[in-house]
Amino acid sequence: MALIEGLIERQKRGEAIDVEATCVAHPALAVELRQLWATVQLADNLAELSIESQQADRLRSQTRQSPLERFLAAGSLSQVPRSLGDYELLDELGRGGMGIVFRARQTSLGRVVALKMLLRGELASGQEMARLRAEAESAARLSHPHIVPVYEVGEFDGQPFFSMKFIEGTTLARRLAEGPLPPREAAQLLAPVCRAVAEAHRHGLLHRDLKPSNILIDEEGRPYVSDFGLVKRVVPKDSAEQEAAASLTQSGAILGTPAYMAPEQAVGRRGEVTAATDVYALGAILYAMLTGRPPFQAASALDTVLLVLEQNPVPPRVINPKADPDLEMIALKCLQKPIDLRYASASDLAADLEAYLANEPISARSSHLAQVISRAFRDTHHAPVLENWGVLWMWHSLVVLGICLVTNVLQFRDVAQRWPYVALWVVALGVWAATFWRLRHVSGPVTFVERQIAHVWAGAMVSSSLLFAVEAILGLPVLTLSPVISLISSMVFIVKAGILSGAFYIQAFALAANGLAMAALQQSSLPNVGLSLYGIVAGLCFFIPGWKHVRQRGRR
Repeated sequence: MALIEGLIERQKRGEAIDVEATCVAHPALAVELRQLWATVQLADNLAELSIESQQADRLRSQTRQSPLERFLAAGSLSQVPRSLGDYELLDELGRGGMGIVFRARQTSLGRVVALKMLLRGELASGQEMARLRAEAESAARLSHPHIVPVYEVGEFDGQPFFSMKFIEGTTLARRLAEGPLPPREAAQLLAPVCRAVAEAHRHGLLHRDLKPSNILIDEEGRPYVSDFGLVKRVVPKDSAEQEAAASLTQSGAILGTPAYMAPEQAVGRRGEVTAATDVYALGAILYAMLTGRPPFQAASALDTVLLVLEQNPVPPRVINPKADPDLEMIALKCLQKPIDLRYASASDLAADLEAYLANEPISARSSHLAQVISRAFRDTHHAPVLENWGVLWMWHSLVVLGICLVTNVLQFRDVAQRWPYVALWVVALGVWAATFWRLRHVSGPVTFVERQIAHVWAGAMVSSSLLFAVEAILGLPVLTLSPVISLISSMVFIVKAGILSGAFYIQAFALAANGLAMAALQQSSLPNVGLSLYGIVAGLCFFIPGWKHVRQRGRR
């Protein structure tokens, strides 16, 4: 927290902030620093609109306001001339943090249009002006039957605006306010939206703010994608156009609506925003269609962002038992946190929705063996916390190996008393566990997932220690139940595989097989080196991933 507070103070003083440099300087805290800084920036973005509005009000009180600016402040058509150039304002359709949209009549052509302009007129920042122009230019270059077309881009009384087709009807957000949609209606509405988004992607445009309120539905039930205010142009690197586009999104800024933004978008520029980001948002919209609510919602925007980063969505059928299983599968595939597990494109998502409508098999239910194995053994979105454990796991492997070797030496010397073994496995290992946890605390904040893993590990240690009590109660010689230690360790790695990385299934299998080997050695005439064997296998199970994540942290 001290590092974050220092960054905030430097930002307030107007200094340039390089979060990545701070992460490099404090590699053990890199994951937490990036996430905390992203949430801080989101809070700044959400508060910025309110602050800028208050500043604009103060400025207006000190300067002469035009009739148009008085209207934008008060929101009443009686306070502004109803004619703005070639357009006659009819009524207000809506306003957001940056822009305001009117229903207007273009007198020269006698048609009704939607007219969008900046909310603060001459007091608007240069970045807001650039975003409005970018939105108009981006939408104007697209020609698709399900994208709201732009008619004209212009300026009136120093106020930039653009006009677009007026969609008589409603929005998807208003439809969802009444509850979930029937499955087939949801698929019929979203499929053409996905095709429209795919068309934008083909033109190098990422929407980045797809949500139900930006999906318009006309009186005939046709959907339209609107509001390209946060559009990002995908252009060649190191080009002047890329520099101009990047200036619209400052480093570390979070743009979008938290409930519908992908994890890589929710952490600012830590993750590369691609077409898969819009695919995630389309899946979130489908989820809302099935359940009547977004996949993640909390009391505040910051809490919502944390849910997006850390949690998996509740399956739609848990919320709405009437949700279709195939559409549930499609939505959950879109909402995967690893980008490569989502649909490769919006076109592929549209194809699956169309297959559903045609009563054909959907690709989201693909069960190819290679895909199943790949998904089972991949890292989860919690895997980065392993970078905090790498060195400690390497030390832990040496401690476990040492205790096992000493135990085997005691066995070979025919030490039958129970207390030396209890001293090794309960007292010595317990002291090391406490030291391990203290060292982890010293190296930085402990995440919720790490606490879960620590509880599982602590439970395994308690269970292993109690084996000595069980042997004493049953009257068994000491270490008779030692093979069970390997089985308990196998169970711990299965838990780690589910929470952190499927790669831990390999360690789980190795330790389970080792438990059987230890039992077989006890029943054979061979020297009982079972615990030494356990020390080697368990040591490698900790040392190899520890070494891997130490190297990964060093490359960051």
